[in-house]
Amino acid sequence: MEPAGNIILRCEHLSRSFTTPSGTDYRVLGDVSFDVRENEFLVLFGPGQCGKTTLLNLLAGLDQPTGGFVEMQGEPVHAPSPSRGVVYQTTSLFPWLTVMGNVEFGPASRGIPKAERRKQAQYFIDLVGLKGFEKSYPNQLSGGMQQRAGIARAYCSDPSVLLMDEPFGHLDAQTRYMMEQELERIWRAEKRTVLFVTNNIEEALYLADRIILLTNCPSVICKEYMVNLPRPRNYVDPAFLQLRKEITREMDPTQ
Repeated sequence: MEPAGNIILRCEHLSRSFTTPSGTDYRVLGDVSFDVRENEFLVLFGPGQCGKTTLLNLLAGLDQPTGGFVEMQGEPVHAPSPSRGVVYQTTSLFPWLTVMGNVEFGPASRGIPKAERRKQAQYFIDLVGLKGFEKSYPNQLSGGMQQRAGIARAYCSDPSVLLMDEPFGHLDAQTRYMMEQELERIWRAEKRTVLFVTNNIEEALYLADRIILLTNCPSVICKEYMVNLPRPRNYVDPAFLQLRKEITREMDPTQ
């Protein structure tokens, strides 16, 4: 079944190779084609070091493909744009700015008046559960709180697509679980097209409308899965466990 919604981001026959120190070519991405639809939560899932971050950087316009192309709403992607927000595994908050300063940075850089951008920023600070920490600096926050601030900043910049590169990968297991629940809640409250990179199968199944399973390098699409499970999801639900088993078997036929 095809996902609902208009196509907002498209990549066609993407490939990416790098030259090694010895002078040989190393192909990270093979031939990758897929669409991302409006308000969809799409997860790129695959083994570690399979090119997921390379693919996300191409979609963000931070890197250029060796072959193929990326389009955003019909326009070619050649450079970064405010229409595509990025949240990384390690938070990229400005250490000299408070939570409020970080979250309102995007609207401020676009010249939005202070009162209006403060109102926008406060909405997203409240949404991610950081009310009361507006004047705190990043080094005064836990890892999970820093990621909440990063998500609030990305949303407040009003991107059409939010690209998330294993944003919870460095967190401890309990905090990661909590942040997955929080992100799912935020996404349902403030719908946005999200493309999320992970190598954690439970995280993929908990968050995704659709999962694209990638192979090892040179990475190509192995299979796509529509995740038609009710939200919020239960990690021990039989349907959840069955789909987990199916995807695990696809990744490793010996399982």
